[in-house]
Amino acid sequence: MPVSPEELLLTTLRAPATALIGRRVHANLSVPALYEIAVERGEGIISADGGLVVTTGKHTGRSPRDKFIVDEPSTSANVWWGEINQPISEERYDALRARMLEHLGERDVFVQDAFVGADPEHRRSVRIHTEFAWQSIFADSLFIRPRGEELPRLATSEPDFTIIDASTFKAEPQRDGTRSDTVILVHLSRRELLIGGSQYAGEMKKSAFGVLNYVLPDEGVLPMHCAANVGERGDVAVFFGLSGTGKTSLSADPERTLVGDDEHGWGPNGIYNFEGGCYAKMIRLSPTAEPDIYAASRRFGTVLENVVIDAETREVDFDDDSITENSRGAYPLHFIRNASETGRAGHPSNVILLTADAFGVLPPISRLTPDQAQYHFISGYTSKLAGTEVGVKEPTATFSACFGAPFMPRHPAVYATLLGERLAQHRAGAWLINTGWTGGPYGVGSRIQIAYTRAMVTAALEGKLDGVPTVTDPIFGLDVPTECPGVPSELLQPRSTWPDPAAYDEQARKLALMFRENFELFGSEVPSAVRAAGPRAE
Repeated sequence: MPVSPEELLLTTLRAPATALIGRRVHANLSVPALYEIAVERGEGIISADGGLVVTTGKHTGRSPRDKFIVDEPSTSANVWWGEINQPISEERYDALRARMLEHLGERDVFVQDAFVGADPEHRRSVRIHTEFAWQSIFADSLFIRPRGEELPRLATSEPDFTIIDASTFKAEPQRDGTRSDTVILVHLSRRELLIGGSQYAGEMKKSAFGVLNYVLPDEGVLPMHCAANVGERGDVAVFFGLSGTGKTSLSADPERTLVGDDEHGWGPNGIYNFEGGCYAKMIRLSPTAEPDIYAASRRFGTVLENVVIDAETREVDFDDDSITENSRGAYPLHFIRNASETGRAGHPSNVILLTADAFGVLPPISRLTPDQAQYHFISGYTSKLAGTEVGVKEPTATFSACFGAPFMPRHPAVYATLLGERLAQHRAGAWLINTGWTGGPYGVGSRIQIAYTRAMVTAALEGKLDGVPTVTDPIFGLDVPTECPGVPSELLQPRSTWPDPAAYDEQARKLALMFRENFELFGSEVPSAVRAAGPRAE
């Protein structure tokens, strides 16, 4: 009896991937083959330099308000439910899943088998299903590619978890209990991720990251939304930071080996990259400030999302934000010339928390105690700029727990406790570095020069600030070095850079109050010593 496409797909979502070839499902195709299909189907345009330029429709970024986690007995007690981790019933999940599979059964489907996690003791296999050939190139770049005999083995076995990306499927809010026709569903116990109504490929990588964030703490691994690099002496540094704080740029240091730019685990064997590639912002990309990322953007195999391209010359314009400020480039990690071949390194010597403070009141660099490191890690502070959103007329504080709240299923205290244990066990230094404004808030002061920020990072990593006298900030309680090689001393004390010190004090007190009010969200699960490590109450 003939098998329908819907039955085939339903049956084979966890069956050997090789069984799918020749049945409208394209399994583990090479990047050149996927390029050909993507261009033939009108999915993208090849740029003059070889990158594949695509657009993602109405979604040019993630849709965190459309993400739901299935509320079921085996995992419910461990999830920190709320506005970020929204529940959906298993019945509604099953109904949506069935309709997604029916939708995909009428279309070509592209499959990639890969790994997540470079540490063999903690890695997971993943099978990614997409509607678009270019999304399969994205998956090949961002996840870890199997080597040698690993691919045949993965393709003929059940994966640890599965991603089903039905980009053109639309949910029905009244019927499905969703917020819109876009939906991202996570079923933790079934190890499945469903994406519908969004072509933005970043949903795939972040959804996979979210699953690891749930399972790895039980294995004694701290999952981290961070970049990481290692120096010639083997000293490892990790960089936490939200978008716009410089995490990718500062970690791509030509003098240090890049382990990865976004997602890592810190386990018993040291740190390891979750990914096999990078997903860098392209807007106003500079060949001078970011030479390695710029070079990667101009290679065959790089997917350029929502980058403007000239229809005649096929030249890309990274300065044009007419599609979005969030234009992205996805490419394999080996496109970066000094990238790690293993994706692994030892235990960090330094942990750097990055913020872009548009209020202009946080010091450019501060040394943190372990309790302060946990406090600022849980807070995950940066700020939006005036003018970047309709109605935003002055800087707006943004807090994202653990610098990655949308993909953290457990309570932030779970991750912060692991961080505190790692810092103490390995005697790692912790630093808060402000890459934002000095001399006043955005619109009055100026952005701290990246050359100065790089000098501060280098000094911290090379131990050049050890023994340097510090001054304790009276409002934020931070220990601020009085000098740093390559940085004007007056820049280190933000109050002295403001023409009106009283205006600085007022602004600093406002931001400190925002910190304290935000921290009330985390309740009594945070240890009292960590709660007390934040800005001082008046």
